[in-house]
Amino acid sequence: MGIQKDRVKFNVGGRIFETTATTLANAGRNSFFGALFDENWDLNSQINNNSNEALFIDRNPECFSILLDLLRTGDLNIPPNINERLLFREASFYGLLDHIRTAKWGPFDGNRLRLSRSVTGQAPGDGTAIRAGPDGGCCVAHGSMVRVYDWMLEEHPPINLDYQRVNDIGWVDSENIVISVCERLGSKDGGMGLFSASSGELRYKFQVSHDNQVKSYTAGALSFSSDYKIFSSCKGRSNEYGVGVWDQVTGKQIDFFYESPGWSLGDADKLQWLSGSNCLLVATLFPRKDNCYISLLDFRDKNMVWSWSDIGAPLTVDEKRVRDAIAMEESNSICVVNEYEDLGFIDLRISGGSVRWSSRSRLMKGNMPDEPCYPKLALHEGQLFSSMNDSISVFCGPDWVLTSRLRRSYGGSICDFSIGGDRLFALHSEENVFDVWECPPSPII
Repeated sequence: MGIQKDRVKFNVGGRIFETTATTLANAGRNSFFGALFDENWDLNSQINNNSNEALFIDRNPECFSILLDLLRTGDLNIPPNINERLLFREASFYGLLDHIRTAKWGPFDGNRLRLSRSVTGQAPGDGTAIRAGPDGGCCVAHGSMVRVYDWMLEEHPPINLDYQRVNDIGWVDSENIVISVCERLGSKDGGMGLFSASSGELRYKFQVSHDNQVKSYTAGALSFSSDYKIFSSCKGRSNEYGVGVWDQVTGKQIDFFYESPGWSLGDADKLQWLSGSNCLLVATLFPRKDNCYISLLDFRDKNMVWSWSDIGAPLTVDEKRVRDAIAMEESNSICVVNEYEDLGFIDLRISGGSVRWSSRSRLMKGNMPDEPCYPKLALHEGQLFSSMNDSISVFCGPDWVLTSRLRRSYGGSICDFSIGGDRLFALHSEENVFDVWECPPSPII
């Protein structure tokens, strides 16, 4: 590999640039410049044999200069006279969007997050859910409308579900999203569909079959596994309550876990796939039900391997009002949060055990807001996040110590938040606005 001594000339839109093969190699194999090298990372013979001639590229030279400097230094400097969207378009042509993202914001760390911008939506009514995409974009549900944004926060055509209320949304990959909706009375609409994130086109519906008959149903909470399965809580008209499983490639139903008497699965608020144990966390929480039900399902032998409920527990406010739950496989526990933003922990090694509430995690100070939102939990790269009205708290370490808090004064309480693509998105309830939190890039030494 002798690319350090090789020079390359480009004629970009009539302007001559000269650089080294080493700089171009920084673009990576799957880029425009990666195609100029052979499998040993030596320049192709055609370029070497014409080293005095410039390779012509009919693109914007000003943007090329910025991108070439990015490959040289790893730093992104955009002059005020350059439109960012134009630069991003040129970066997409050269296969350098990942380099742009890396330069614009650093690796995710809840304690380093900074408010990047706020986006005001156009859909009427309160927000239902927000989900971060794998590449830094997001999708937002408002009633029967879903709006999709790419990583540049440019909005794609909206998805209108024709007055069917959206219950949950999830990203299959950067090109496709799954939407679960309520069944509409008087019709067979409802269930789940796979949609194009860029065009909003419905690609196929996920059907539920019972006794070899296709049934209409309401789809609720969603979850995805690494082996391309989609899980959804389901409620049918003929008591087909439970959790369905579909192949996300073919859209075919492959399994169904029926709800047992005295338990709740079809009304679940939260599903979470646990890759370590190959089980699914299913949580039905107050106020959807008068009691809370949390369980782990093993679909391999159709067994509920762990369960907890507040039925029969002491009638304390804390125990009765669990608002969200998330499994923490590394510590063999489930974290829950109550109406007062207290964190609690349930030992997964003991079925039906009690909640160990953490008195140090009482977060609320002063009076509750006029229209509080239910708290939500998220676990990302060893950090625990909990929304609390108009802010999100970050907990770290084995004892989950409160280390930072994210807050802004506009938009009201946070009704949902999501982490993905090295960003945190927070959806507010009152002003139809969502915030984008990013980490600043690491300093270049």
